[in-house]
Amino acid sequence: MNTSRDIPNPRDASAFRFLDCDYHPETGVASLSYAFDNGPELVEQITFPHAPWPPEASRQACFRRALEILWLVAGVSYYKAGLSPRMELSKPVPAEGLDIFLTGLYVEGLAEFGYVNQVDVAARVRFPVSEAEPEAQLETEPGAGRMPVARPLILPERALVAMGGGKDSLVGLDLLKRAEIPVLPICVGGAALIRETVQAAGLPLLAIDRRLAPELSLMNQAGALNGHVPVTAINSAILLCASILYGCRYIVFANERSADEATRKTLEGREINHQYSKSSAFERAFREVIARQVSPDIEYFSILRPYSELAIVQRFAGMREFHSVYSSCNRNFHIDGPRITGRWCLDCPKCRFAALSLAVFMKPDEVAGIQGGDLLNDEKQEAGFRALCELGHEKPFECVGEAGESRAALASLGARDEWRQHAVVRALLPELESLVVPSLKDLLRPSQQHFIPPSIQKAVLVHEGGAGSLD
Repeated sequence: MNTSRDIPNPRDASAFRFLDCDYHPETGVASLSYAFDNGPELVEQITFPHAPWPPEASRQACFRRALEILWLVAGVSYYKAGLSPRMELSKPVPAEGLDIFLTGLYVEGLAEFGYVNQVDVAARVRFPVSEAEPEAQLETEPGAGRMPVARPLILPERALVAMGGGKDSLVGLDLLKRAEIPVLPICVGGAALIRETVQAAGLPLLAIDRRLAPELSLMNQAGALNGHVPVTAINSAILLCASILYGCRYIVFANERSADEATRKTLEGREINHQYSKSSAFERAFREVIARQVSPDIEYFSILRPYSELAIVQRFAGMREFHSVYSSCNRNFHIDGPRITGRWCLDCPKCRFAALSLAVFMKPDEVAGIQGGDLLNDEKQEAGFRALCELGHEKPFECVGEAGESRAALASLGARDEWRQHAVVRALLPELESLVVPSLKDLLRPSQQHFIPPSIQKAVLVHEGGAGSLD
């Protein structure tokens, strides 16, 4: 058995190597392997339970291409341990812009990682481009002649819906269900809380098991770099494979427009977004990769992209059947299991933003009933709420709403008798007088900037009375 003494420090490696990817239809297990220099092989396993192997050769080829993309995307979890200056691929990858996409994902997705660890990630990431001629970048099927990598696919008009256990995925799922679009809820990992929320919706949950290479934790002990990685990008690539295996034309996430706001800006003016892989920029780039590399018939999009965090919370406030089972606290969702007992830790940016946004549409006793405490009336939480509103503190590296949304929410509470005397509201409200605070009405209005397919948008709008609003 390997120990940390047997594992070299990946920061000393000169190259990060993408070794291989494979899939075993009889077990539903995909294996993704990597290594630093000639060090130990790092093998990640992803299990697609009860996944039928498609009989069509074209669909099999699309899956294998999707698996290669997953292999390249998931490598970010291992590459970041050493940030080697050289990358090596064991198999040629057709250019077609994939190298540009991967470079962008690693640079932007690891921007926070580099900022925290004080490393220039952009100076190190260099994905090699295949030197093959364009003709050689075409795959051939027996008797079919040359075909481009991307293939047409006929998949059922069903939505594979990513579930996270929080309000966003529940609101997204509710929109699709009410619009009578067939759905298959899916998650990566086995969080019990996610299963409970989907059960409350009266639906089964498909859970994909992802097991990181065990050597990664030993590398951390040996001195590896550690920190935030773009998990949503990895999950998106996993769901791309799943959509082909299980037969779903639509891959649906519930990422809101607030995810586009930069979390931090460096002194040099560079924007760092903790939520890059939830942003519309990533969504656009990954859609292009799917269309060019896998199939133009697979639609990847966020059903909540038109809406702000506050607009989503407004709708969720009325979904009372989920109030007791959901949680937005990230300490519930770790790959090695929850790190708290109960659903809310009541001392993190996610818990604070949930309290602040829910308060706009609910009464104090209702919010406290959900979270198990009244954070807005706790003086010790003032600094954390200042950070959300960017009032003398920097916005936290977390999946929270825009600073303008937090300020608008705070201003809204200051106008209500039941909230204005709460300790945090009373302390911070005067500081908004010298600032331009966004209009709550404007924040609740949906944007027209999204990638929702017209057919699904029409179905949702019909259900919503044609207004396209979550009011």
